[in-house]
Amino acid sequence: MAPNGNAHSTEPGEGEGTGAVRRRKAARYIVPVAVAGLAAATIGLVPAFAGSGDPDLPKITAQQLIEKIAASDTEQLSGSVKINTDLGLPSLDGLAGSLGGAAKGGQGGGGSADPQAKLMELASGSHTMRVAIDGQDRQKVSLVDKAAEYSMIHNGDEVWAYDSASNEAFHAKAPKGERDAGKGHGKHQKLPESMPTTPKAFAEQALKAAEKDTAVTVDGTTQVAGRDAYQLLIKPKQSGSTVGEIRVAVDSLTGTPLKFTLNPSSGGKAVVDVGFTKVDFAKPDASTFKFSPPKGAKVTEADDLKAQEGKQGKGAGPGEDFGKGLGMDFGKEFGKGGGDAKVIGEGWTSVLHLSGGADGAKKAPGAKQEKMPAEAQGLLDSLGDKVTGKFGEGRVFSTRIVNALMTDDGQVYVGAVTKDALVKAANEAK
Repeated sequence: MAPNGNAHSTEPGEGEGTGAVRRRKAARYIVPVAVAGLAAATIGLVPAFAGSGDPDLPKITAQQLIEKIAASDTEQLSGSVKINTDLGLPSLDGLAGSLGGAAKGGQGGGGSADPQAKLMELASGSHTMRVAIDGQDRQKVSLVDKAAEYSMIHNGDEVWAYDSASNEAFHAKAPKGERDAGKGHGKHQKLPESMPTTPKAFAEQALKAAEKDTAVTVDGTTQVAGRDAYQLLIKPKQSGSTVGEIRVAVDSLTGTPLKFTLNPSSGGKAVVDVGFTKVDFAKPDASTFKFSPPKGAKVTEADDLKAQEGKQGKGAGPGEDFGKGLGMDFGKEFGKGGGDAKVIGEGWTSVLHLSGGADGAKKAPGAKQEKMPAEAQGLLDSLGDKVTGKFGEGRVFSTRIVNALMTDDGQVYVGAVTKDALVKAANEAK
């Protein structure tokens, strides 16, 4: 296999305007770069299943490798992915099952097929996934267990989740933004002026942004799922971060990120190890994304859940979150309780400060203070480390990568930083 270490840029073809070409380029490389960016911010993977020796590939600089990632036009692939997560938490399988059961029995619940409960399992332990991608309109991810399989399928306007163990399915419509993606040929779309429109520009901007807080280098080569890859090494320059280093294994031919590694600054095994064990860049068969509930399956409709919860005044339900990619803006949700959110510091040692409703309640004239039951207070005290400072008193709850400080007056500080860095941020907030 002849490696290709050069990044190419495409000039406008006959009949195409520069704006159209720029939009096409941006759409092409946003997906792999977004994946790499997410890994750099939150998760990573260890170097993958290396063969008998590191492959001998042409020398490449960090800028050239980032350009290669940005220039990747990979839109179709399939394969198997191994995930190992060690956040320092107990297994969440039982908790996820309990939530799924509660949802199943409770009014308006999504049952065991509800992704909100099922995907909690990925926060701990070892898991195997099968993935298939065919552009923006078709994706499938299956979590494979010994005796069962859980699948999430996006095919055009349809989104399904199915749990073979319980024979339950969850159905939603894809968010309108996803349904309309690519259908307007960019007629009414405008890229932000600050957004780089070529791989080289993206790489230069990324490296420039990283200069102050981050060291980015190419740290040799490896093999991932039988494919030759370069290793991009990302290391914080700041002290106080719980992130030790991040490694991104990049396919030498396609520029597709194949593996990510996040090693904590405290040492030991990787916090999260996720990467391909098998990968094929051929277009998946269309039948891969077709799904109909098996006979006798219990089907929960997201629209029905949303209607039920609207009547009960519970707001958005599992269907809405599922359709939005299972995400939520925690700071925004916290703020609904009368609080506020802001970021203290910058770079790898930035801390999210959530000033919540609890604090506001204590300051409100005549507000009645609710005392926590002794049993609950005892459990809370046993889980966290008590700390004091200018901010007052509180407790730090820790994982191997993310720590949170909850103060007695209702403030919350969260970040991928050490306990001392949290206390420092809380003191500065005062």
